[in-house]
Amino acid sequence: MAQLPYLIYEQKPPMSSASFKATAAYFLNSADADLLKHLSLDPAFSQKKIDSDFIESWREFERALRLNLAKERAIKLKRDAMQITNPPLFPLEAANAASKAIDESSPLEGEIILDKARWAAIDSMTGSDNFHRNAVYAYFLKLLLLERREAFNTEKGFAEYKSLYASILDSAQNSLGETK
Repeated sequence: MAQLPYLIYEQKPPMSSASFKATAAYFLNSADADLLKHLSLDPAFSQKKIDSDFIESWREFERALRLNLAKERAIKLKRDAMQITNPPLFPLEAANAASKAIDESSPLEGEIILDKARWAAIDSMTGSDNFHRNAVYAYFLKLLLLERREAFNTEKGFAEYKSLYASILDSAQNSLGETK
């Protein structure tokens, strides 16, 4: 699996995805530029069939990753995983990343595993032609990943975790007190 450069988590993205999209649209033909609006980190963003193997492969990977995550989370929480549509085992990298991410002790480490898998998937889908439209689409998706990662804040996340944990404990204690 391709590794993200170590410093990628320490730096801001070189430009915003919106700026890149505007710049790329200027240099791409109108049909290829129009496809940029169908690129997202959310596979359900657009259900319309797209005339791009790269975009369709990306959607397939992200959908498989999310479905496998849902199943792994259900299993870990001892919930009925059968309610979740059987997640596709292809691409295998998506299923493996979901399983590894769930096993991490911290949610942040799990997210890093998922982002590394996404980054590697983008690299494998791009191909070797750096002047193909897929290289532009790949760069755009990588910018989206970097922006997503930049939004992570350990202190705020830990504070939210403590708040949620405290409210769960209070709720449990109140329900125990009511049954006595």
